Amino acid sequence: MIELSGVAKSFTLYNQGGAAIPVMAGAALSVAPGECVALTGASGAGKSTLMRMIHGNYLAASGRIVVGGLDVAAAEPREILALRRHVLGYVSQFLRVVPRVPTLDVVAEPLLAVGVPVEAARDRAAALLARLNIPRPLWDLSPTTFSGGEQQRVNIARGFAHDYPALLLDEPTASLDPGNREVVLELIEAAKARGAAILGIFHDAGARARVCDREVDVSAFAVAP
Repeated sequence: MIELSGVAKSFTLYNQGGAAIPVMAGAALSVAPGECVALTGASGAGKSTLMRMIHGNYLAASGRIVVGGLDVAAAEPREILALRRHVLGYVSQFLRVVPRVPTLDVVAEPLLAVGVPVEAARDRAAALLARLNIPRPLWDLSPTTFSGGEQQRVNIARGFAHDYPALLLDEPTASLDPGNREVVLELIEAAKARGAAILGIFHDAGARARVCDREVDVSAFAVAP
């Protein structure tokens, strides 16, 4: 479902005369349906960079990044948007939403985007918000007003609203209390059971041991300075 081969990335410093800084080369990995793979490596090794290339936020310098049959590294923007809508979910560490949109609609939006009726989408969103212990009075408010932990849980609910065939998870259990951490791990296990291919960054060693089938150390792909 997710297949990378020969992926390289460099950053251009336009305020430094256009200097190109290579950061990664020869990156390769695969994630099969029903499998959860953890990206490991020291801080700065390139875990988040690799995830952003898979999601299409960063453009790879070379190589192939195939998700659900689409090579993200060579795809048109409209193809990447369609991939994100139907195939590839992403739970990042930060919630980015349009201000003033109610939390219930923020979580329901991925379902509405694939044609789920409004009532069914909101029912699914409500169930996830309740499961992640977001108080009912907050559902009609924008999550931009919430605490960091509440925003994280809204982000998780949004990421698991639609049954994406592939999921990217960036520290999904970070800073969660034990009860909500358990809910997130159960959501990951359920996604694996239905056949989702999951690639994640898990600094929580206990969570990584529980839900991940194997690890890929991205330090192996780093370019020496």
